[in-house]
Amino acid sequence: MKWWTGQYKLDDDGRPTTTKLYGSASKNLDGVPFADEDEAFTFGLDRESDVRNHRGGRVTTPINMADYCDLWFEGVSLRSNSMLSYKSRLSAVIRPYWAQSTVDEITPIQYDAFRKFVQAKYSHNYAKAVLGTFKMIMDDAVVKYKYREESPIVEQKRRGLYKKKQVRRVKRQLSTRSVHQAAQNAYYVWGFAGWSYIWTIAFTGLRPPGEMFGLQRGYASPYWPASEPDAELREEALQRYESLHALRVQYQTYRADKRAVLAAPKYDSWRTIVIPQFLHEMHQALLASHDQPWMFLSIHGKPLLRTNFDNTYWFPIRDGAEERASGPRYERWARPALPAVEEMAGEDIYRLRHWHKAKLDEPGNIPRVAVEERMGHELPGVEGTYSEVTLAMEERIAGYLQRVWEKEVVGAALWTPTFPIPLPDSPANPAPPLFSGLPILEYE
Repeated sequence: MKWWTGQYKLDDDGRPTTTKLYGSASKNLDGVPFADEDEAFTFGLDRESDVRNHRGGRVTTPINMADYCDLWFEGVSLRSNSMLSYKSRLSAVIRPYWAQSTVDEITPIQYDAFRKFVQAKYSHNYAKAVLGTFKMIMDDAVVKYKYREESPIVEQKRRGLYKKKQVRRVKRQLSTRSVHQAAQNAYYVWGFAGWSYIWTIAFTGLRPPGEMFGLQRGYASPYWPASEPDAELREEALQRYESLHALRVQYQTYRADKRAVLAAPKYDSWRTIVIPQFLHEMHQALLASHDQPWMFLSIHGKPLLRTNFDNTYWFPIRDGAEERASGPRYERWARPALPAVEEMAGEDIYRLRHWHKAKLDEPGNIPRVAVEERMGHELPGVEGTYSEVTLAMEERIAGYLQRVWEKEVVGAALWTPTFPIPLPDSPANPAPPLFSGLPILEYE
């Protein structure tokens, strides 16, 4: 604050007095210069105490929550889909609720009211996402932007009425017959592509919609690994999967800046997935029936990314639909009445991916590392560092899934459709493109 230079003030005759000369002109909070060294030292100790105990004036001027939400969003650097999710939560919930507040004045009591409001109005998963985003922006307000001295989100030991924390969505039992019913409904809604789409998620665990929409001909088992663009990976895969069928999860597809793009799978989970014989044959027949680079096409033969998938496809598949008669207007989409899949009531199509994980866990002899890698997850800790998926593990998975199909679908005499008619071979029909040619979204 103020220190002694080791010198004394001189009198009019040039002789030293007992008044010390200080090397600063510091003043106390009232603007009065310190009288002596002890006063300045005591003042400094008081200020250090204020810092340790989070007392004192704000470092920055207050900012409105709406402005801060914009500032925070501009500073976030994530993938396009994640940015859209954050923007939606800010615009739909956080900004409107706190529009009249400044960042610094939000109290723990006000936050508790906000939390109860969100949990009462929205689904468990969406409420959790909104509150998680709010926690992030409050943490950044403290650490990064210095708009607050501490977060209004107080984490403390439980007190009062006990309420069990919901850590995941409550799942109904989902039988193979229900998955089959969904696939049969999909066939009548969407044709053989719909039938294959349901079974592909159920027997590979690919993430819908991105990884499913983004599965290209060149990465499907009838062509891969011979079609693999990377020479090193192609050589390795040709040797490894000589007696197995496998597809490659290389991209997902979605819209970024209003254009369709390819991007790395979620969590950069590039992976190879072995598939059972029946699914390979299904994919082979589907790809032989069209000449497009995508595995799965819409009802109109277009990329699925252009569709309103839930309304047009998933909801009728899951919830059932009334009979639709043929006629000049609806001839192409005529279909019988579709029964609802009761075990999937209210569920999204992602539930089929969960079914796949549970099916792999059932026999108890498939190593965890093989299951998690197939799902696109990484095992944490030492187990993840030292474990690896061997060819024997993959052979076990493919054989087991084939037996599930033969026992629970074919053996149960459940309905299956005939395969579609392949395109005719002709010099006028060139080889179909293996890849879409969409731009690849790169991340720094």
